[in-house]
Amino acid sequence: MVIENKKKLSELGFISSQSADLEVLGLSSDSRTVKKGYLFAALPGLNFHGAEYVQEAILKGASVILTDAVGEVLSQKYLKGTSVELIVTQDPRHDFACCASLWFRFQPEVLVAITGTNGKTSVANFTRQIWELLGCKAANLGTNGVEGAANFSLNHTTPDPLCLHRILSELVAIGVTHSSMEASSHGLFQKRLDGTNLLAAAFTNLSHDHLDYHETLENYFCSKKSLFCRILSSGGTSVVNIDSVWGKKIRSISESRGVRVLTIGTDPSSDLRILNQSFYNDGQELRFSYKNKVVQLKLNLIGGFQASNILLAAGLAIATGSLPADVFAVIPLIKTVKGRMQLVATLSNGASVYVDFAHTPDAIETAIKSIRPHILGRVSIVFGAGGNRDKEKRKMMGMVAHKWADSVYLTDDNPRDEDPATIRSMIRLGAPNAIEIPDRAEAILIAISNLQAGDVLLISGKGHETGQVIGDTVFPFDDIEQASIAATALERII
Repeated sequence: MVIENKKKLSELGFISSQSADLEVLGLSSDSRTVKKGYLFAALPGLNFHGAEYVQEAILKGASVILTDAVGEVLSQKYLKGTSVELIVTQDPRHDFACCASLWFRFQPEVLVAITGTNGKTSVANFTRQIWELLGCKAANLGTNGVEGAANFSLNHTTPDPLCLHRILSELVAIGVTHSSMEASSHGLFQKRLDGTNLLAAAFTNLSHDHLDYHETLENYFCSKKSLFCRILSSGGTSVVNIDSVWGKKIRSISESRGVRVLTIGTDPSSDLRILNQSFYNDGQELRFSYKNKVVQLKLNLIGGFQASNILLAAGLAIATGSLPADVFAVIPLIKTVKGRMQLVATLSNGASVYVDFAHTPDAIETAIKSIRPHILGRVSIVFGAGGNRDKEKRKMMGMVAHKWADSVYLTDDNPRDEDPATIRSMIRLGAPNAIEIPDRAEAILIAISNLQAGDVLLISGKGHETGQVIGDTVFPFDDIEQASIAATALERII
C-alpha cells in the first residue's frame, strides 16, 4: 500500500533526532513500494522481520525507518553512513497504525467494530442497514468488502492500517457519517485497528477456529478481547452477547475499565433480552424486552441465531445515539446478508436450498439446528474444509454434521496446497456415513436432486466467495450460482 502526501514527522507522533523536523512524503510497510522521502515501517512478522528489507527501502529513498529493538539490530549495517532517521519503539505495529490514522486524519463520526468467531459480517451489515433506514449515510467493512454508500472488495476481513485508514478517510470524503467494521482476530493481534476512534464495540461469540494461527483458544480469546481492553476508549460502549462464558468475560473486562456495557441474549440479566421466537418458512417472529418494555416483531431472516445478530446490531445503533423506538421500528425491513443463510433456490416440491458461510464446528451446528424449525422435512448439508488451515476442527466439523443433519455430503472447499482426499478423510473421522463427492459442483447437483418435499439443503463453507482455491490458483466457483443452475436444470428434467 503506497500513501503519498506530505507531513512533518512530529505531525505523525514522532520526534526527530535531527535538528529540523523531518518532512515525510509517504508511508509504506512494503519495501517494494517505497519512494524518496518515505517512512518505511519494518514490522515484526510470523515468518520474517520487515527489517530484512530495510536495505531495499533505503536504496529506494526511505528517509525514516520505524521498527523495534530486533529491527534496530538488523538494520544497523544498512544505516551506517546514511542520514536515514531510525525510530525504535516497543510496539511499532501500534505506532504505525496510529501514524496511518494521523496521516489520513478523517474517520466517520460514528464508527463501531464487531468481533467474535461467527456473526461479524451479519452484525456489521445489519448495523449499516439500520443506520441507512434511519436516514444516515453509512457503510460497512469486512469479509464481503465495503458495502453501502460505497461498494468494493477487500483483500482481508480487517485491512492493514494504511488501507483501513485510507478507506475510512475516503468514506468521509463521500459523506459517510456512520460505519461498522469487522474486527478479525488476525487483525486485532496485528494491531490493524489501532488508531480508530470507536464509539462502540460488539462481541458475538467464541468457538474453535483459527487455532493454526493462535495455537490455543485462550490466545484466540486474548486477541478478541483486545478490542475491549485496548482499542475501545473508556468513553465508548461494549455491546455484548452474554449467553456464553466468553461474553460474560468481555462484560467483566469492560466493566472493570468503567466502560458502559449494553448486553444482549437469553440471559435474564440481558438489557436486550430474547424472550421467545416462533419460526415460519420465510422468517420468524421475535419477542424481546428492553428496559422492561416488551417488543414483538417480524424478522425476514432464517435461523434462530439471527435474533442475536439483529439485537447486537440494534444495540450498536442505540449505543451510538439512535433512539430505541426508531431502531426497533426498522428491524422488520432488514434483509439477509449475501452468503449468510441466503435462500438461493426453491424447488417445485417445496424443497429449498440455502448457502451459508458456516465453516467452524459451532457455526455448522448452529446453522443446521437453526434452520430445522423453519421446515417440515429433512436437513441435508454439503460442506468441506479449507486446506492450510486449522486441522483440529475438521473431525469436529464432521461430528456435528453427522449428529445434526439427516444427510451429509462431503466435498472439497479451497484445498489450497493440501491433498483434498486427506482433508476429506480427516472430516470423515467424524462423519463416517457421509456421501463423499470431491467435485463441489457435482456434490451440489446430487444433493439437490435428492431433496424431497419440504426438505432443505444447506451448502456450507463458502458463503459469498466466488472462487475455489486449488494450489496457488483461484478457479471461478460460486455456491450461490451453482445451486441456482443445478436447481433450474433439475426442474427442467422433472
